[in-house]
Amino acid sequence: ANFSEQVVESFPSDISTGIYYGWACVGNGDVHKMVLSIGWNPFYKNIKKSVETHVIHTFKDDFYGEILSIVIIGYIRSEKTFSSLEALTSAIQEDIEEAKRQLDLPEHLKLKEDNFFHLPEGKRVNH
Repeated sequence: ANFSEQVVESFPSDISTGIYYGWACVGNGDVHKMVLSIGWNPFYKNIKKSVETHVIHTFKDDFYGEILSIVIIGYIRSEKTFSSLEALTSAIQEDIEEAKRQLDLPEHLKLKEDNFFHLPEGKRVNH
C-alpha cells in the first residue's frame, strides 16, 4: 500500500530512509504486522520519495480508498539497491521475517492493542 505524495511530504523530513517494521490497520479492521519502506527505491530509480507499506496479511479484497493507519516500531536496515529482482525479492522476504520476529516480542506485541487503532469512526487524526 503506497501513501499519497501529500502523506509522504507530511512525514518528518529527518526520518532516515530505509526499512522499518510496525503495526498497520486498514479502515476499522484488525491490526496486522507490517514492513515499511521509506525512500527512493534505488532498484527502480524513483525520483520521488515514497512510503510503501507491506501489510503481512492476505486480504480477500483490495482496499483502495481505505484509511491505512500505521505505527512504526523499529528500524531494520538502510535503503540500498540490488543487482537483480531476485536479490530484491530475497531481501524483502528477510525483512518480513525480521519484522515478524521483532513484533512477536512482548514489548512490541502490546502496541498492537494501542487505542490509536481503536478510535471511534471519524475521530482518527494524522500523526
